Amino acid sequence: MTRHGKNSTASSVYTYAERQRDKKESKYGLIKTRLGADSVNSFDCCALTLQPCKNPVISPDGYIFDKEAIALYFEQQIKENKRKMKEWEKQVKEIEQSKVENEANKQLEKKIELFEKCRSNGTGNFQEEAPSSSKLLSKRKHISADSDDEAEAEFKKKKIKIEKVPTTEEKDKKNPSFWIPELTPSVDKSHVEKPSMKVMCPVTNKPLKFKHLLDVIFTEIPEDNKSKEQHIAGKKIRYMCPITHDLLTNTTKCVYLKTSKHIITQECYEKVIKKDMIDPINNKKLKESDVIVLKLGGTGFAATNNLEAQIMTPAMQAG
Repeated sequence: MTRHGKNSTASSVYTYAERQRDKKESKYGLIKTRLGADSVNSFDCCALTLQPCKNPVISPDGYIFDKEAIALYFEQQIKENKRKMKEWEKQVKEIEQSKVENEANKQLEKKIELFEKCRSNGTGNFQEEAPSSSKLLSKRKHISADSDDEAEAEFKKKKIKIEKVPTTEEKDKKNPSFWIPELTPSVDKSHVEKPSMKVMCPVTNKPLKFKHLLDVIFTEIPEDNKSKEQHIAGKKIRYMCPITHDLLTNTTKCVYLKTSKHIITQECYEKVIKKDMIDPINNKKLKESDVIVLKLGGTGFAATNNLEAQIMTPAMQAG
């Protein structure tokens, strides 16, 4: 115990190293990590499952998906959008109901204040100034000087109602609390955005329709009998360009032709096809809109890809 004052944990200052260590162990705040080559998707693999596609389809932005995986994703997103819409409708009804109750309480407070003023001035005449409705206020009454007892009883009843219903000022006086989601400073019940019913792309977060996904045909590399027995997922280089027979890798720039549904190298498109704009596979006329540039796959090198993943987790809030 003689060297306790010289230990690294005996300082009264919460150091940067201690904050980083606690953040990593407790998993709060912004968490960063370096991705390895196994976590990076190949150009011919599904962007959802990270596995080679059985029935590959391509999005208008150049991302490859497995047809079964993206169909399941669409089904889940549609169900989630319906659930969010029901919650939004429920919240809107609650907000409208609270507004009606607040308006009724304000009108009731005005009537009671006016009644107290009339009583203090000695005038027995009390008449409602604000117009009343059947839903918010009771029927309009005229309190004369001869009915002081009835007016006092009515006043007590209305006062009890107001005491039971908390006012907006009392609600605002509640201190923010991190442990109660309703009392966090970031929560605002008065403003609720309507959820979108569109399905978003899982990669680009842009609106995506299932009919915009196009079938893809990859040209496999001809192999001998031994390599044919091996599953295609176990091969590092699986496909080639059907025109130039160049191997397609994660560093090879490729394009998709809508007319023939084939994947070719971008170099072949620039040097051979772009001059005449004719698909050499089926001799059909091409347009610029018929060509989709594929997204390059991951190589595992930081110079080529962004290999840093970030996760935003809740942090402690001061009251």
